[in-house]
Amino acid sequence: MLTRLITFSLMLWSLGQGFSQPSTWHIQKDVAFLASDLTEGRFSGSEGERLSARYLAERLAAMGIAPGGTDGYFQSFTLRLPAHPHEQNPSGDTLTATNVIGWLDHGAPTTVVIGAHYDHLGMGGHGSRHTGEPDIHNGADDNASGVAALLYLAESLAAKGPRNNNYLFIGFSGEELGLFGSKHWVENPTRPLSSVNYMLNMDMVGRLDTVLVVNGAGTSPQWKEALEALGHPGFSIVTTESGIGPSDHTSFYLKGIPSVHFFTGQHADYHKPEDDAHRVNYEGIRTVSEAILTIIGHLDSHGRLAFTKTKDQTPQRSMGFKVTLGVMPDYTFAGKGMRIDGVLDDRPAQKAGLQPGDILIGIGETEVNSIQDYMAGLAKFGKGDATTVRVRRGSEEITLPVTF
Repeated sequence: MLTRLITFSLMLWSLGQGFSQPSTWHIQKDVAFLASDLTEGRFSGSEGERLSARYLAERLAAMGIAPGGTDGYFQSFTLRLPAHPHEQNPSGDTLTATNVIGWLDHGAPTTVVIGAHYDHLGMGGHGSRHTGEPDIHNGADDNASGVAALLYLAESLAAKGPRNNNYLFIGFSGEELGLFGSKHWVENPTRPLSSVNYMLNMDMVGRLDTVLVVNGAGTSPQWKEALEALGHPGFSIVTTESGIGPSDHTSFYLKGIPSVHFFTGQHADYHKPEDDAHRVNYEGIRTVSEAILTIIGHLDSHGRLAFTKTKDQTPQRSMGFKVTLGVMPDYTFAGKGMRIDGVLDDRPAQKAGLQPGDILIGIGETEVNSIQDYMAGLAKFGKGDATTVRVRRGSEEITLPVTF
C-alpha cells in the first residue's frame, strides 16, 4: 500500500516535468504532498513519517543524486520521549525515526551540508498550540516549506551547481522532539565530519513577506560578506549572531561547523492545524532558495569557512523561566523593542490587554530593546507576581498591569 501511494504521488508530481530547472510549481507540489492529510502530520516514527521519507528518497533518486545514508538514502535512529537530545538520562517511549540523505559527489575535499527537518507534530500533543480535539497538524510552513527548498536546491545544484564542494542533502526527523535527527547525524556522520565545510538549514521559509531572518550569522566571518553578495534581493535581511537556536543548525554549530538557519518568521498558525498548504507563499520559497544558491555560488571559491564561536543568545535555556507572558515574538522585527506577532488565549498578555502589533519596550524595571532583553526581564518573575509592561501601539506608549 505504501509503495502504491508513493508511486501515485510521484506520478502526479511528474505531470509537471518538462522544465529544465525546478520551478515554483515543483515547490508547490512538494509542499502539497508533504503537508497533505495522507502523511498525517509526519510525526517521528509514524507511518506518515515513513511515507514522507520514501517520497524524499525517490525525489532525490529521480534527480540523479546518490544515496548518502547507512541504508541507501536512509539513516534510522531511536529516541525516547519526552527528552532533550543533550540530556544524560532521557526517558519515555522509544521511537525509531529516519533521516533521509542524498549525496552529490564532486570529488572535492570539502562538503556542504544542506538540511531541513521533515517531521512535524502528527495529531498534536507534544509542542502543539492547538486547544481543541486532536487534529492533523500538516506543518506546511513547519517544515514542508524547508524541505521543498532543500529539494529545489538539490535539483539546481545537480543540474548546474558550483563544483568546489560536495553536497550532502539531509531531511532530518526528530527535530520537533528535540533536534534528535541532526544530533544523531553529527555523532554518526555518513561522511567524515572533518570534511564538512559549512551547514545551511531551512526551517519555516514559507511565509516570506518583506524580511528573511538568517540566524547564526556570527558562526563565520564570511557569512555577512556572502549575504552582502545578494545585493538588493527584494526583501530585507535580519541577522542574529548565535549558533544556538531551536533548529537543526545547532547540532552542527556545537561540533564547530559554521551553520546558519534561514527563517521567514513566526505566525499565528505555528504548531496548529491551520498551518496548511494554501497559506504558503510558494514564490517566496523560490525567492529564498535562489538567494541561498547565490550564497553557495559566492562561497564556492572561498575554500573552507573559518568557524567563530558565538555568545549564546537564548538565555531562557539557563534562566529557568517560572512564568510566561503568552506572546509570540516577531523574529523578523529589526527595530527597537520586541514586536508581538500573536497573543495566546487565556494567558497573562491577553488578560492585560496586549495586542498583536504592539511593540514591547519594558517589562517591570527592565528596558526591552530586543528579544533577549525581554527574556532577561521575564526571568525575574515567579508565578503570582504582578508588574507592568510598556508597549508602543501606533504612536502611543501604553502601560498595562500584568499578573503572572
